[in-house]
Amino acid sequence: MKGILVDQAEVYGQPMNVVLTYTQDGEALVIASTSGSASRILSGYRKRFRIECLFRALKSKGFKLESTHMTLHVIVERLLCLLTLAYVWCVLVGLLQTCTVKVHGRRAWSVVTLGLRTLVRTFARIHERGEAEALQLIGLLKSSQTLNSESVGY
Repeated sequence: MKGILVDQAEVYGQPMNVVLTYTQDGEALVIASTSGSASRILSGYRKRFRIECLFRALKSKGFKLESTHMTLHVIVERLLCLLTLAYVWCVLVGLLQTCTVKVHGRRAWSVVTLGLRTLVRTFARIHERGEAEALQLIGLLKSSQTLNSESVGY
């Protein structure tokens, strides 16, 4: 992604470097930063955007981390580690799901939402269909295997 860099522009009274670029969808994207080159600003923005997607999924769009009202550092740290693993798991499962594409070209549901829904549905059905579907989904059981005590390590 290439951008146009405006050095030392004044943004709300502060000297900033401003980059104008376009997203893959053709939308204009303007980023103001105190970093140097346009490529450095864009690289930093890409990293930050990925982190923002994780935080959004952990908070309001799925896991509701803020609803726990936990404040004890050790407990929050453990919970954050578990939720991050769950997030990765949801992404991996969500990538395998089919999803309708809207008129503007984006998916109707995020990969995280698709993965979370699939995992929740699968684990909710364990008592009906047994453990094989869940173990297959998480990669511990291949579709050709049958569930027995050796395959799950009992």
